[in-house]
Amino acid sequence: MMNTKYINWSLETGFCQEELQEAVAIIQAGGLVAFPTETVYGLGGNGLRKEAAKKIYAAKGRPSDNPLILHIGKMEQLDGIVKVIPQAARKLAEAFWPGPLTMVFEKADCVPYETTGGLDTVAVRMPEHDGALDFLSAAQVPVAAPSANTSGRPSPTLAQHVKEDLDGKIDMIIDGGAVGIGFESTIVDMTEAVPVILRPGYITREMLAEVVGEVVMDPALMSVKADVAPKAPGMKYRHYAPSAEMTVFRGDEEAVISHINDLIKKYVEQGNYQPEEIGILATEESAMRYPMGQVITVGSRKEDNAGKYLYGALRQFDQYAVKIILSESFYDSKKNEAIMNRLLKAAGQHVIDVEMD
Repeated sequence: MMNTKYINWSLETGFCQEELQEAVAIIQAGGLVAFPTETVYGLGGNGLRKEAAKKIYAAKGRPSDNPLILHIGKMEQLDGIVKVIPQAARKLAEAFWPGPLTMVFEKADCVPYETTGGLDTVAVRMPEHDGALDFLSAAQVPVAAPSANTSGRPSPTLAQHVKEDLDGKIDMIIDGGAVGIGFESTIVDMTEAVPVILRPGYITREMLAEVVGEVVMDPALMSVKADVAPKAPGMKYRHYAPSAEMTVFRGDEEAVISHINDLIKKYVEQGNYQPEEIGILATEESAMRYPMGQVITVGSRKEDNAGKYLYGALRQFDQYAVKIILSESFYDSKKNEAIMNRLLKAAGQHVIDVEMD
């Protein structure tokens, strides 16, 4: 078990330059540094060194066929790690980089297969976070960085979440406070004639289409059928999952609230669970409508901020040691397509459609 060092970055003061150089030295030597981005915290290693990629997989307990995303601090770095940059990709980079958009390209020979999960393609993004950009620019190499958590667990939106999962397993954690968005970037495959969304995120299909025209969604993304295989290898695994069994209830908001309350009453009356063993994932608007159970909110439907607090809420259920989680669905805006994708993955695709009486 190694001694994980902690350093700080803030928008007001930036980095201590001595500590930044120490972080850079760790990356260049093949070590691992967790760092904040606008989406979630990433676990960074030198993306051009296969040994660093292997360390990332080992620290996370991540399947080795699940590709890592390369993070760059400057647009010029893209030319050195991909074979071709399609015109559509240049347009999307101009519109959304830095930002929560990952694009998939044919990889250059310098990118090892250990980084790409054995694929001939590589995923790349430039985060919209001053601290991350300072770190990546100083590193001078593309940094491979999946989310900085144990594989399958809810992604980290605070440095404390990284500590819970990876303390003693990695060299350094950069504490940059709470992230801004709270869920992972949109992934778009740019190797096809028509761009394909492999993972929904903050950048929606409508936003992409405004820049490059037609964009399609991998049909497996929102499916609850186990035999529908996603195009992106990493999307076949269960992600973002709390320890307790979780079910998502879809349908009219009133019907869902009533159904969840009826279930809780039934579970308690039949002795299946004590009220404190039942978790309820709700919004600020509906939280007070559950008389029994441990209610945690993911934000407000009106303010469209459920994504920012989702992973923290799922981790909080672990702290409460609930045995079952009953979740509302969140479909109130275009962004919530990404939220529902995360919810379905966290619940292991366990979804119940609630009919109105």
